Amino acid sequence: MRRPAPSVLSFVMAGGRGERLHPLTLERGKPAVPFGSKYRIIDFVLSSLVNSGYLAVYVLVQYKAQSLIDHLRRSWTIGGGIHEHFITAVPPQQREGEFWFKGTADAVHQNRNLVTDHAPDLVLVFGADHVYRMDVRQMVEFHLARGADATISALPVPVGEAGGLGILAVDGEGRVVRFDEKPARPEPMPGDSSRALASMGNYVFNAQVLVDALASDAGRSGAHDFGRTIIPALLAERRTLCAYDFLQNEVPGVKPTEERGYWRDVGTIEAYWNAQMDLLGASPRFDLLNAQWPVRTAPYLGPGGQIVSAEIRDSIIGEGVYIQDARVQRSIIGRGVVLEEGVEVEDSILMDHTIVGEGARIERAIVDRFNQIPPGAVVSAREIARFPGAHLDPSGIVVFPRGFTRRV
Repeated sequence: MRRPAPSVLSFVMAGGRGERLHPLTLERGKPAVPFGSKYRIIDFVLSSLVNSGYLAVYVLVQYKAQSLIDHLRRSWTIGGGIHEHFITAVPPQQREGEFWFKGTADAVHQNRNLVTDHAPDLVLVFGADHVYRMDVRQMVEFHLARGADATISALPVPVGEAGGLGILAVDGEGRVVRFDEKPARPEPMPGDSSRALASMGNYVFNAQVLVDALASDAGRSGAHDFGRTIIPALLAERRTLCAYDFLQNEVPGVKPTEERGYWRDVGTIEAYWNAQMDLLGASPRFDLLNAQWPVRTAPYLGPGGQIVSAEIRDSIIGEGVYIQDARVQRSIIGRGVVLEEGVEVEDSILMDHTIVGEGARIERAIVDRFNQIPPGAVVSAREIARFPGAHLDPSGIVVFPRGFTRRV
């Protein structure tokens, strides 16, 4: 006999500062940073939840949240008068005192009234900082089949690369026996000595288990973080924790040429740039063209793009662009971008409403929204001295903050 579907409430943790993504996070939190021409980073987790049928979602925001709140209002208004269908931003309510969230666990604890009000069977706690697709239903089904108190999504990674991650040691049945934060000697997976299970920071909890764990954690000093405090405490209580192998997740419409189990933490400028380059080419590692499991975002209300003449290779071109006799190679072009005559753009990311003047060249750069590149300018690591205040990442990528050139 098939078990009835559990009631599910989701929390998306979207309060991160994204300090390593500076200067893209000067005026917005990390989940609101644009990605892939038309999206924001948070669109990937929200799309996975919505495509999986989980439509009761609280987005816990904190750091410079207005950009993210505006994006949620434009892109993720669902449900109308249906009480169980909503995606809502929740800023710190200061129910526990005059302070902001003190960690990911504290953020949910301060909003435990939302769990009480909804009385779900299960609570999902997912991060907002990663690029991936996931059928979350499969993780939930795994959790129920194992009779787990909590389940952690995990990605197999080479043991040699696991030392800087949170590693789950598991037994032969997939039950977590230990959680090691950045271990010197990562515990290999059962049956595979070359790989270890890295926590992805996504959790399924039995609701009462979560509420009790958060209450206990609030009474202790420490980081008040799911990975650092909640999971170790549940293990100490001998709760049943299971690791869900993300490589076993099957998403409709994913092509054989894509990287199986694609998941990227885009927390640095180099990682952010690399992940967007993964979208390009004849066989992208992560293909946005998937009608069966779309990445959703706000519609663009402006006109279609206009290309007078251009040479464009291995690139994504956003809606509403205007391109006149320009060359674009291996680049991501946002919405409403203008490329004037003779412009050359290579290995770069140009965000919405950037204007590039006649004859300018942009090479291995990230240009945030609302910039205006002067005619004839060269934007590259070699020429960065011409733009005092621009950021040169250690990877050699030049970054212009939002509206930077209009302020100088």
